[in-house]
Amino acid sequence: QVQLVESGGGLVQAGGSLTLSCAASGLTFSSYAMAWFRQAPGKEREFVAGITWSGRYTNFANSVKGRFTISRDNAKNTVVLQMNSLKPEDTAVYYCAADRESYYIPTLRGVDYWGQGTQVTVSS
Repeated sequence: QVQLVESGGGLVQAGGSLTLSCAASGLTFSSYAMAWFRQAPGKEREFVAGITWSGRYTNFANSVKGRFTISRDNAKNTVVLQMNSLKPEDTAVYYCAADRESYYIPTLRGVDYWGQGTQVTVSS
């Protein structure tokens, strides 16, 4: 079965950095667009960053532009979210997501598979 396993979450001070990784299995990884979403307590899940199957196109939420980057390695079936200059408002559970509409940046409603999530906590 399809598995998306996130790692790299944790506690960091404001201004610090974290690298989230997502390892995919059970699917043809290069046939999927990938994305990261996050959900803070009491809030709806929201898009953070996405990348098309080839890595040619990426997109970011306005709140993270210039601070986060997303990349993928189709040979290793992994997608990475590099988070820099972290702020307390970045605190959330971060979810890896896969969308078989590989040429488009994933949207919340279009996701086919979700990971279990990893907690990111940014202290002030």
